[in-house]
Amino acid sequence: MEIIYYGHACFGYKTPKAQFIIDPFITANELAKDIDINKIEVDYILLTHAHFDHILDVEIIAKNNPNAVIVANFEIATHYANLGYNVVKMNIGGVKKFHFGKIKMVNAVHSSSFPDGKYGGQAAGFLLKIDGKVIYHAGDTALSQDMRNLPYIYGYINVAVLPVGNLSTMGVYDAIGAAKFIGTRNVIASHYDTFPGIRVNKEKAVAAFLSEEKKLTFISIGSTVNVDQFI
Repeated sequence: MEIIYYGHACFGYKTPKAQFIIDPFITANELAKDIDINKIEVDYILLTHAHFDHILDVEIIAKNNPNAVIVANFEIATHYANLGYNVVKMNIGGVKKFHFGKIKMVNAVHSSSFPDGKYGGQAAGFLLKIDGKVIYHAGDTALSQDMRNLPYIYGYINVAVLPVGNLSTMGVYDAIGAAKFIGTRNVIASHYDTFPGIRVNKEKAVAAFLSEEKKLTFISIGSTVNVDQFI
């Protein structure tokens, strides 16, 4: 399985059986200006919550991929179903089996509302089990005791995608705590540098993780990593 970083908190996942994207926010991100959104091909669009910096490009991508299915909580999925898009309605604690693997929606400690102020349901993260690998995509969240339970669901988490930008989510040091709670050695950084308030000193962050025997990876926008490298 491959993970591609599209900037901010937007990641693509490519498996032998399916491709999906989480929290598409690309066209308004100056750091992602070299990404051609019209070339993105997906089967599924996963959404952690309804804030603009996570749903901005949902409709563009869905229209370019008319068979794509939007996977989100009840409120967000209902919103897009009313606009005529294909959806799967989930909620916290639920599991959905897809032909490519399992997705469990897990708790995230964060707010959630659409740009017009409409309620966006409870914020979430996703625990993915695909091709024998387990990935925790935390979404926007604070450090939470709930994270301690995650390794007991599908076993060892090969890699966690955690926000590190602080201000609106966990910062670097809380993300280290999260890595300890979930028992993973490997973290991919999310939700940083896009706006002035969430800029991160990458060298300092990597060193802080290493001091706790953890590895923090910053993926360059547009670049891909293979999950097999995370053991």
